[in-house]
Amino acid sequence: QVQLVESGGGLVQAGGSLRLSCVVSGRTISTYTMGWFRQAPGKEREFVAVISWNGGSTDYADSVKGRFTISRDNAKKTVYLQMNSLKPEDTAVYYCAAGNSWYTVIQQSGWWGQGTQVTVSS
Repeated sequence: QVQLVESGGGLVQAGGSLRLSCVVSGRTISTYTMGWFRQAPGKEREFVAVISWNGGSTDYADSVKGRFTISRDNAKKTVYLQMNSLKPEDTAVYYCAAGNSWYTVIQQSGWWGQGTQVTVSS
């Protein structure tokens, strides 16, 4: 059983930064594609970022390109999302996702964490 636990969310002013972490337990993550998604109130969950098993490939939603960076440390079984230049529209619950393939993560059919709240004030 794969379990994902996010942390690092909180309240920050516009223009500020936060770093989210996602620790994976149960198995090694070295073969998993990992991703971050978010869901704002009244909206569907949306893709934020994805990273391949070895960190060699990444992709981002257009809305966060140049501001967010996804990274991973397989030895620590942890994936990170560094969020800079935050905007009020980034306010959402952020979820970590894991899957056996890039497609599995993008299609939101893998494993999920419980989410961490990020609130950006104007």
